[in-house]
Amino acid sequence: MSSAAQHTAEQAESYYEKGAFNKALIIYESLAKQYPNSYNYRIKLIDIHQQLEQYDKSETIIRSILEQRYNPMIEIMLGYNFQLQDRKDRANPHYENAIAFTDEHPNYIYSIARKFEEYALLERAIQVYEKAKVLTPQKDYSIQLAKIYGDQGNVEQMFSNYITYIAYAPSHINSIKRAISDFISENSENENNRYLRRQLLKRIQQEPSTYWYEMLSWLYIQEKAYQKAFIQEKALYKRQPESLYRIIELASLAHKDHDDATAKTIYNFILDVTQNLGAVLSAHQALLEIDTKTADLQQLETINENYKGLFKTYGKNERNLDLQLAYGKFLAFHKKDPNAATTFLKQSLTLNLTKFEEAEVKLLLADILVLQEKFNEALIFYSQIQLNLKNSPIAQEARFKVAKTSYYKGDFDWAESQLKILKSSTSQLIANDALDLKLLISDNKYEDSTQTALKSYAKADLLAFQNKPKAAISLLDQLLKAHQGESITDQALFKQAQLFEQTKQFDKAEANYLQLIKDYKDGILADDAHYHLAELYRTALDQPEKAKDYYEIILFKYQDSIYFVEARRRFRMLRGDFIN
Repeated sequence: MSSAAQHTAEQAESYYEKGAFNKALIIYESLAKQYPNSYNYRIKLIDIHQQLEQYDKSETIIRSILEQRYNPMIEIMLGYNFQLQDRKDRANPHYENAIAFTDEHPNYIYSIARKFEEYALLERAIQVYEKAKVLTPQKDYSIQLAKIYGDQGNVEQMFSNYITYIAYAPSHINSIKRAISDFISENSENENNRYLRRQLLKRIQQEPSTYWYEMLSWLYIQEKAYQKAFIQEKALYKRQPESLYRIIELASLAHKDHDDATAKTIYNFILDVTQNLGAVLSAHQALLEIDTKTADLQQLETINENYKGLFKTYGKNERNLDLQLAYGKFLAFHKKDPNAATTFLKQSLTLNLTKFEEAEVKLLLADILVLQEKFNEALIFYSQIQLNLKNSPIAQEARFKVAKTSYYKGDFDWAESQLKILKSSTSQLIANDALDLKLLISDNKYEDSTQTALKSYAKADLLAFQNKPKAAISLLDQLLKAHQGESITDQALFKQAQLFEQTKQFDKAEANYLQLIKDYKDGILADDAHYHLAELYRTALDQPEKAKDYYEIILFKYQDSIYFVEARRRFRMLRGDFIN
C-alpha cells in the first residue's frame, strides 16, 4: 500500500472512531475498489453499513465473501446481520452451521467461540466450548468459560471453571486468585465465598492435591480467618516440608492484622519445625513484640530477660540486626530506659554494617534522643543520614523526622520549610504525612503571636510519641478548654480520639468523633472523623449498622476522600454485597 493510501485509511479510521460513519463509508468504498482483494476493507464496510442500519448492503458484502471461500466466522457475521434486524429465526441457522463446522474442523473451535463473544452471544460461545470438551478433550477451555460466566454474573459456574483450570494448569494458580479476588469479600457468609469454599472442600475430599489447600488457605486469608488458613497451611507443609515461606507470610499477616493469638500460634509452630536461623530469629522477635503490647511491669522484665537470652544464644552480629533494633526500641519506649537503649545501639554501630544498616541504627538512636527531648543531638543524626544517603527512602524519612523534631521543639518555620520539600517525596506515605503536618502548622501558627495553642498541641504529640498517652490526653484536655473554638480544636479532638482508642477508652473516642462531625462537618478532618468512627463501630464497639451508616456518608458526601475506596468496600461488605 502506498503512503497516500495509508494516510487515506488513517483518515477513514479517524472518521469511524468519531462516529462520522457516512464520511468513513465514502473513503472505505473508494479503498475497497482500489484494493478489491483487501479482506480488512470489506469487513470494515460491513461494520459501517450495520452502524448505519443498511443491512441489505452489509449482507451483500458478507455473501460475496462466503461465495469466494467458506469461513465459519463470516457465517456468524451473516447471522448477526439478521439478529441486528431482530430476525433471530434467520440468524440461528447460520449460528448452528458455524458450530456444526467444528465437527470436521475442531481447530476452529477457539476462533468461532471468540466470534460469538465479540457479538456478546455468550450462550453460543458456551455451547462451542462445551462441545470442545468432547471434540478436543486434550485441550482445556475452562479459563475462557470462566470469563464468560463471570461476564454473565454466574459466579458459581465461573468458580467451577477456574477451579477446573487450576487442575489443568496449577502453575497459573496466582493469576486465578487475582481473577477471583474481585468476586469475594471479607465476609465468610457472603454467598460467593460459600460457593468457592464448598467447591474447594469438595476437591480436597476427591483429590487432596496441594493446590486445593493453597486455594482454601488463600480464601480464608481474604476473610481474615487466619487460624483456619493456618490449618490448611500446616496440611500443605506436611506434604511439602521443604519451605516455610508461606507459613512465615501468614504469621506476618496475622501479626499486622492484630490477630495476636493466631500469630503466636504460627510463630511457635515455626520455632518447633525449623532450624533456619533467619526464620527462628524473626519468630522470636515477633513473639516478643506481641507480648510487649499488653505487658505489665513484671512481664516487661521477663521479656527483657528473653531478649538477653537470645543474644546470649545467637550472639550480637550483622545477621540479627533486626533483633537488635527491636531490643533497642523495647528498652527505650517500653522499659523506659533510653540510656540503656542508646548504649546497646551504639555497640551495634561497631559491627560491619552496610551504609543503609548503619542509617537504620542511627535513625533509631535519633528517635531515642527525641524521646529524651535532646532535640539538637537528634537533628545531628538525622542530618547525617540525609547527607550520606541522599534521595534514598531512608534519607527522606530522616528529613521528615527533622521536620517533626523541629515541630516538637517549637521551630515551626524550619519544620514547614522541610515539609514543603517532602510534599513531592517518592514515598506516598511520607508525602501524605508531610502534607498533613504542614497543614497543621500553616493553619495554626498565625492564630496568635505566641503560638501557645500550637505549642501545646506539639507537646501533646511528643507525649504520644514518648508512649505517654495518658499525659497526652490530659494536655489535650487543657488545650481544648483554654482554646475552645480556635482553629486547633478539630485537630486536638481528633488526636485525642486516637489516643482514647489506643488506651481502649472507646466510648470517649466515639464522643470526640461525634463532636468533630457535629461542629466541623465542613472541616478538613470531617472525612477522617467519619471513617475512624465507622471503623470504631465496626471493630471495638461491634455496631455494624452504625458503621455502615458512616461509611455511606463518606460515599455520598466525601467522594474525594482518601478513605473513599476502602469505605465503599467496607460498606458493601456490611450490606452483604459481593464485591466486584
